[in-house]
Amino acid sequence: MSPSHTAGSHDTGTSSTRTQDLSAAFPRLEQAQIDTLAEHGERRPVRQGEVLVVEGEPDPAFFVVLRGKVAVVQGYQTPDERLVRVHGPGRFLGELGLLTGQVSFFTTVVSVAGEVLAVPVEQVRRLVDEDSGLGDEILRAYLVRRSLAIGLGVGFRIIGSRFSADTARLRDFASRNRLPHRCIDLETDVEAERTLRQLRIGPRDTPLVVWRHHLLRNPSNAELAAMIGLPAPTDDAPSTCDLLVVGAGPAGLAAGVYGASEGLRTVVLDAVAAGGQAATSSRIENYLGFPAGISGGELAERAVIQADKFGAHTRIPASAIGLERDDGQYTVRLDSGACTTARTVIVATGARYRKLPVPRLEEFEESSVFYAATPIEAQVCADDPVVVVGGGNSAGQAALFLADHARTVRMVVREHTLDEFMSSYLADRILSDGRIEVLVHTEVRELVGERGVLEAVVVEDTVNGERQRVEARELMVFIGAEPCTGWLTGAVDLDSGGYVRTGPSAADRGGGAFSEIGRAPLPLETSAPGVFAAGDVRSGSVARVASAVGEGAMAVRLAHEHLSSRTAT
Repeated sequence: MSPSHTAGSHDTGTSSTRTQDLSAAFPRLEQAQIDTLAEHGERRPVRQGEVLVVEGEPDPAFFVVLRGKVAVVQGYQTPDERLVRVHGPGRFLGELGLLTGQVSFFTTVVSVAGEVLAVPVEQVRRLVDEDSGLGDEILRAYLVRRSLAIGLGVGFRIIGSRFSADTARLRDFASRNRLPHRCIDLETDVEAERTLRQLRIGPRDTPLVVWRHHLLRNPSNAELAAMIGLPAPTDDAPSTCDLLVVGAGPAGLAAGVYGASEGLRTVVLDAVAAGGQAATSSRIENYLGFPAGISGGELAERAVIQADKFGAHTRIPASAIGLERDDGQYTVRLDSGACTTARTVIVATGARYRKLPVPRLEEFEESSVFYAATPIEAQVCADDPVVVVGGGNSAGQAALFLADHARTVRMVVREHTLDEFMSSYLADRILSDGRIEVLVHTEVRELVGERGVLEAVVVEDTVNGERQRVEARELMVFIGAEPCTGWLTGAVDLDSGGYVRTGPSAADRGGGAFSEIGRAPLPLETSAPGVFAAGDVRSGSVARVASAVGEGAMAVRLAHEHLSSRTAT
């Protein structure tokens, strides 16, 4: 589209036809809801071709279409311009970023002149918090719209080699933060070569992140986060707080919500993304209150918005590298060189994925081995043969989800029965699904392929010793995890597996410190008074989302108790 054209002049003529709402992402507001919003905004006329929201910039307001029509466009006024959808009267514009502070991933342009209601963003965020009916409708629609945007492949482009560790790092950061993007592989995509020639950049300068007027050469996660509007670790966050939560998985997010809601100045940090391992699950079906299930990514996004509602400061990416005690307070050092001081700390850094102990894993890890099953991985696996390794719920959910996208799905399970460590309801569903083949008492022994491209895996039956070659273009690994506690070495007591000891088991190491304050460690307290652990990082924890959430909330209550005891003395 040339600059002189408007969204209403597409040759297809579809811009005047309102998009059908087949996914409940574009509901029409009732008049009473519009009247509520109107109390906080202003009605104003709009002309054909007027730009309301610009791709790559924050939403200036929350818009409701009153008369006329508005087109949602990707790549507006570029050679790659694409009409995405059209909204008519009663529909509201925007996407999840309006609530989280991220920039918009689309441009919205008036295609038929009319009138809109413009409500300041902060007012809408407040209404989402206070009006449960209206707030739920907006939030639910925005969450679905984010999923649709990811499926469309809109947003920024990551251009790099599948064999590059930095390309994998950027891809993982974008995927785990549910950022709409598209990966262009230098090895196989002809578009990559054309784009590099246009930019006059050689392959050695990749990976690149390209979006509108942005061109980032091998950016850090923090630089990519800044581009899409995620706040930096130091933005608006207090240098000293009452409660510092390190890790934004289910336990950390619960601690952030409860800490902030109970009046503590709360900061939540995470090295990569909110949600932890739970966010990599396509669907959690046994979490209380969600009978139809909920994806881990949606659960995390809802929790971040809820924590923000109560005033918690969530900062991603921010990687903790050390914990030090100073005069009754604690300082957490970050890899950026910044520090945050807190009166109490909750360690909720969870665990990192355990890797398969097989030869050549690193050769294929950048291109063919994955540790999550989200819509991003589903795009990669489309029409490919996939092998899922693991016998827990995460592996089971991944297999069911990928069966809707992959050509074949085979599960490699070392246990003798599928329900040994997997919930029985999930095991039953898998065994009755003809699209999934399950190989029990079986382990992966070899990876087969050339030039970093996986072709098959060799598996061995641990009962009879027989081996067979199983076709696989992607290998999805869900075999447990190892605690992320390297940054705590020497600061708190760890068990032989590296997990954080708490309660009575931490008393021996922290005896002197607790003698000074005249009490024993509280149930989730570490060997350092005022430092608590919750979720998968804690020694003896139960690896379930619900228990992690409960421990996060309980840790906040114990932090209050610690602060009260210090005040009393």
